[in-house]
Amino acid sequence: MAQVAVQEVSRHFGPVKALDNVTVDFADGGFYALLGPSGSGKTTLLRMIAGFDYPDSGHIRIAGEPVEAVSVEKREIGMMFQNYALFPNMTVFDNVAFGLSVRGVAKPEIARRVGEALELVHLTGFDKRKPHQLSGGQRQRVALARAIVTRPRVLLLDEPLSALDKSLRVEMQVELKRIQRDVAITTIFVTHDQEEALTLSDRIGILNEGRLVQEGPPLDIYERPRTAFAARFLGEANLFDITPGGAGGVSLGDGTMIRINGDTGAARQVAVRPEKMLLEPLSAPAPEGDSNVIQATVQQHIFAGSSLTYLLDWRDQQLKVFVQNRTGAVIGAGETVRLSWSPRDTVVLAG
Repeated sequence: MAQVAVQEVSRHFGPVKALDNVTVDFADGGFYALLGPSGSGKTTLLRMIAGFDYPDSGHIRIAGEPVEAVSVEKREIGMMFQNYALFPNMTVFDNVAFGLSVRGVAKPEIARRVGEALELVHLTGFDKRKPHQLSGGQRQRVALARAIVTRPRVLLLDEPLSALDKSLRVEMQVELKRIQRDVAITTIFVTHDQEEALTLSDRIGILNEGRLVQEGPPLDIYERPRTAFAARFLGEANLFDITPGGAGGVSLGDGTMIRINGDTGAARQVAVRPEKMLLEPLSAPAPEGDSNVIQATVQQHIFAGSSLTYLLDWRDQQLKVFVQNRTGAVIGAGETVRLSWSPRDTVVLAG
C-alpha cells in the first residue's frame, strides 16, 4: 500500500490542456473516484500515475518517492482496464498468473497466490476455464484478480464496470468495494457514473477541462457543491440566479426573498437539490417555521415505481423535484403547486 501525491501536475497535447495544475492526494488504503465528463483529464491522470505518460510540469510521488524516472514495471501498480484485456487463449489460472510468471515467481508460490486471488473474487474452481466460458461479471473478477495478485502498492481502475448491464454493475459495485476493503489497497477509480462514484469511494475528485473542480468525501461534495458544474455533474440541482442580500437572505429574479445559512459574498447563484424540495398542492397547510416557499406549475411527471420526478415551470425556468411514491397520487400537468425547502438546503455557489 502507498499514498499517491499529485502536485501541480499539468499535461498539454498541443493547445489542449488535458491537465491544468492539478494537485490531489490519494490516501494510503483509500478508495478514490475520479469523476468527470469525457475529455476532463481523468484517464490522462491515471496513465501518468501508472507511468504510461509523463507530466509537462509538476510531480507525482508514490509512498513519498518521486516516480517520474521510474519505469512502469517498477512502480508496483495494478491496473484494470475497461475491456479487461484478458488473454482469450489462456485459462483463468494462466491469466491471473501472468504477472507473477513474467516476474519469475516460483511455480508453487504462483499456485498459492493465484488460489488466494481467485478465492478473494469468489472464483475458486474456475481456474481451468477460458474467458469465453465466463459471464461478463466473472471476466471482470478475473481481471481484478490478475490486477491484485502481484500485490501492487496502488490499484488503478479505468471504467471497469461500464461494459456490464445495470443489475450486474450494481452487484459488482458491492463486490469491488468488499475486495478493496479486504486487501486494503490504495485504489483510484475512473468513472463517468455518478452513482458508482458515490457508492464506492471514500473521496471523490471532480475534473472538468483538466482542472480539479472540487474534491472531498462524497457526502460533502453532494450536499455542499462549490460550483454550478459540480452541483449539476454530481446529481441533479435546481439553480437560481440571485441578488445578494447579505447574511441570511437573498433575492430571486422575481423579487422573492429566500433564506440561506451564512453569507453569499459576491455569489450570483444558489442551488437546491430536487429531493430537498417539498411539493404540495396549494390547498395543503402552509409550511411552518422559516421554510423558503415559491409557486410553480407542473409541466409533467415521470413515474419510476417507487418515486416520481416532477418537471415544473417557474418564471420560464424548468425545475425538477423528486417525490417518493407513498400514496400513489399524482398531481396533473397545469396545476399550480407550492415548493418549499429549508434554508440549510440552499447552497451558495462560487461560480
